[in-house]
Amino acid sequence: MTKLKLLTFLCVCTLLYACNENGKKKFDSSPAIADRPLTEYVNPFIGTGGHGHTYPGATMPFGMMQLSPDTRLDGWDGCSGYHYSDEVIYGFSHTHLSGTGVSDYGDILLMPTNKPVLNNGADGNEGYSSKFSHDKEKASPGYYEVHLDDTDIDVRLTVTERAGMHEYRFRESENQYLILDLLHRDKLLEHDLQFNSSTEFQGKRFSSAWATNQMLFFYVKTSHPIKNWNAKQESIPKVIALEFDNPNNEPITIKIGISPVDEAGAKRNLETEIGNKDFETIKKQASDTWEKQLNKIVIEDDNYDNKVNFYSALYHTMIAPNLYQDVDGRYRGMDLEIHETQDFDYYTVFSLWDTYRAAHPLYTIIEQDRTNDFVNTFNAKYDEGGILPIWDLSGNYTGCMIGYHAVPVIADAYLKGIRGYDTNKAFEAMIHSSIQDKLGLESYKKYGFIPVEQESESVSKTLEYAYDDWTIAQMAKAMGNEEKYSEYIKRAQHFKNMYNPETGFMQGRYRNTWFAPFKPEEVNFNYTEANAWQYSLYAPQNVSGHIALMGGDAAYEKHLDNMFTAQMETSGRHQADITGLIGQYAHGNEPSHHMAYLYNYVGKPHKTQEKVHEILTTLYHNDPDGVSGNEDCGQMSAWYVLSSLGFYPVTPGSNEYAIGTPLFDKATINLENGEQFTLIKNGTGKYIEDIAFAKAYKPMSSKQDDYTSFEKLTKSFLTHEMITNSGTLIYHMSDQPTDWATAKEDRIVSSINEEHMPAVPYIESGDISFSDTTTISLNSIDENADIYFKINNGEFQLYQETITISEPLQLSTYAIHNYKISYTVTTDFYKYDKNMSVVLEHEYANEYSAGGNDALIDGMKGTEDFRSGSWQGTQKEDIVATVDLGSSKDISQISTSFLKDQRSWIFYPKEVVFELYDENRKLLKTVSEKLPETGKEEIVAIHDVNINTPVKNVRFVKMRAVTYGKLPEWHLGYPYDGDAWIFVDEITVK
Repeated sequence: MTKLKLLTFLCVCTLLYACNENGKKKFDSSPAIADRPLTEYVNPFIGTGGHGHTYPGATMPFGMMQLSPDTRLDGWDGCSGYHYSDEVIYGFSHTHLSGTGVSDYGDILLMPTNKPVLNNGADGNEGYSSKFSHDKEKASPGYYEVHLDDTDIDVRLTVTERAGMHEYRFRESENQYLILDLLHRDKLLEHDLQFNSSTEFQGKRFSSAWATNQMLFFYVKTSHPIKNWNAKQESIPKVIALEFDNPNNEPITIKIGISPVDEAGAKRNLETEIGNKDFETIKKQASDTWEKQLNKIVIEDDNYDNKVNFYSALYHTMIAPNLYQDVDGRYRGMDLEIHETQDFDYYTVFSLWDTYRAAHPLYTIIEQDRTNDFVNTFNAKYDEGGILPIWDLSGNYTGCMIGYHAVPVIADAYLKGIRGYDTNKAFEAMIHSSIQDKLGLESYKKYGFIPVEQESESVSKTLEYAYDDWTIAQMAKAMGNEEKYSEYIKRAQHFKNMYNPETGFMQGRYRNTWFAPFKPEEVNFNYTEANAWQYSLYAPQNVSGHIALMGGDAAYEKHLDNMFTAQMETSGRHQADITGLIGQYAHGNEPSHHMAYLYNYVGKPHKTQEKVHEILTTLYHNDPDGVSGNEDCGQMSAWYVLSSLGFYPVTPGSNEYAIGTPLFDKATINLENGEQFTLIKNGTGKYIEDIAFAKAYKPMSSKQDDYTSFEKLTKSFLTHEMITNSGTLIYHMSDQPTDWATAKEDRIVSSINEEHMPAVPYIESGDISFSDTTTISLNSIDENADIYFKINNGEFQLYQETITISEPLQLSTYAIHNYKISYTVTTDFYKYDKNMSVVLEHEYANEYSAGGNDALIDGMKGTEDFRSGSWQGTQKEDIVATVDLGSSKDISQISTSFLKDQRSWIFYPKEVVFELYDENRKLLKTVSEKLPETGKEEIVAIHDVNINTPVKNVRFVKMRAVTYGKLPEWHLGYPYDGDAWIFVDEITVK
């Protein structure tokens, strides 16, 4: 350390006030103080534009009700029901999802109007919807208001946890209607509506969308009587117009309670939480609750937008998961039966693939009590549904996303000492999730990786399962279970089996070769909402091991550099989630979120500081499109909250947070146990010069502070214990990069040093399907590993030289390294007629190539999973392929196969036509077959075409499969003018 640096550091550590050179700004180490109510800094409209998918309406922290306007009925950017670019409000519904990528909720729509029309107006006819202007729209935590232009009605909304209030102000005392629309949004399964009096009615709405059987009950009280409320109905209406009797034209209030259990529960929720309270009382109560919630972190900063971005982000981290339990403790479980508990609050809407990364780690700091409730909820869901949730919604398993990421949430909580639940049951549930056979786990357990041909998104699933297994190992170790620790720390090393040393990327293994042709920017079925760039740095449980695989610190750093500077374009299939690009770093989607912090692991923390600062200041804005991708139930905002404080959990379960760079002058975390942790940025610039830390800072007096307990922090990480105890941390900043935390001993480390598990050998060269002979070479990423192989049912032998084969066979291989044995993988090799060839006149998609130009005659057939890589797929054109038989032959049958998966836009072709030619290209015969309709059913199936047609002297067989063309009106892709895909594999001529 230079004398100047030492002097600066001593000033920080020994004085009450450290001043700049001109003495204008004094350094103050006291906790941060809010300069105004923090709710005033929240902008609920952030994320309602672009692809943020948030909603602006009224909700409570983690509350059951989300009372918000609906401006969009469908479409990807209508997932929350609201988009800032819209000009029409259809009504106000009581459930909404925040930042998801799939649409659901929007239940129990109410809309005030002055005309008794039952149509919503989406078809262009007169409806109850109304235009509105953002100039006459306001929102704050727990409150929303808007003016409906077409009907000249003012609407105000506020909520409690399980209930809400509407206030309507009409211009005239006549023609005051309330529309109740139970058809709104998703498919209605069942409904009920019963009037108890002229001011009370109740009902239910069961619906199907992302949650295929969502049950919701409601109870409504109105301030003014409804005319003709007791009129007999021949049938229970799905949409109804209720007219108020309001001769004095007073403000009309609607009080509504909801429940997942029954109407009685909805009524009880309403009476308990609102009762006779008026609108202003509930509004203030909501605001006060949010103010207390937001005060969990107080920041000081001169930049107004910084404060708005921070508190809006903190607000968004506190919207989900959602309470799913009535005031009496009853709730609807994953078996859709009614359960009851008084021991904890039960929740739903766990977007775990997103939120395990940063949102739940944030909760372990500021929401420890609620984290206990979350894990208790997981245990209950395990009892009710037989497995931990992956993405659950209203008592339904959605089947969405990958991994078993309730596991790291539990492990992270346990390892941080948050244990207010049955820990043994939680561990049992974690193990149970990991031993299933679905979603590629059968292959993962058998081979140590998931082959491309057996499961879609195989790379991502293998990598994320391996991390989840590492967290199981850490919890097992903490619980003293050495057997499970040994088992799962081995599984945690499975990520190595996805690493291709030739390309330096995590890559799909197709029949134990590397998936080809390989383009790291290509978005294909091997990755989840990403490409190779965005998943090839995912090994948070063993960053050190990954660095070694890539050839050391310099190679790893270069890969990071190349990722951030690569061309921003992606290829392959369209993936709307890949947004917020810096090179190929995609901040708009979760797999990239830890990557800026990886420079710390190779001793280049200044590059982490540069990238984190760039993301904080360029990809978050005080605007409707101020989030660079889907908010994803708080994850996008949790990244901002933690990163702006100067740290981030690269590896939840390690109890360590990688240090980035602080954005604010000062921040104080007010913990539930009464402790305070204060972070101070001293000086300008984004680079860290030094860090001073004191465990239990206490001022001696108003004029002099005790800095004697401060120590220099040289390492590039903070621990959970440091943050969750009273203390003060001072970042001393610089305008230039420094050598802070660059030494080997000061770097954050993530490594696996026990129970070495060798990687599975791979086929380095050789054709899986060949016409004459092929020469096979084997390799391993483990240097000095011994590779063994056997052919068919023979004996295993040491691999020493390439293997040449000329017949179809099975090849099995494994490796031994450091006296440890890898998994064994068996590969089938195929042989086809060497005289045959095929010419294609269509252009197949690279990600659906089935292995290339010869895929249609290579002898390998596709499975029912179109993502497996075994199908050749094309869109917007017919499939046209001509097979040259090599010589004239007498044939008896022609066969081929097509796939249907209408939900994925894959339709059977309308017709397949075969033209048979002799060697002089003279047409001998034309045969055809109409294919069955694909149909609306969401059924995946393969249709085999077998045409018996004896013809002599055939040399060429030309196949034309006629594309279905534009998607039908009933299809989800129709509004996007979408075209159907054709998936074909294997043309066989007998």
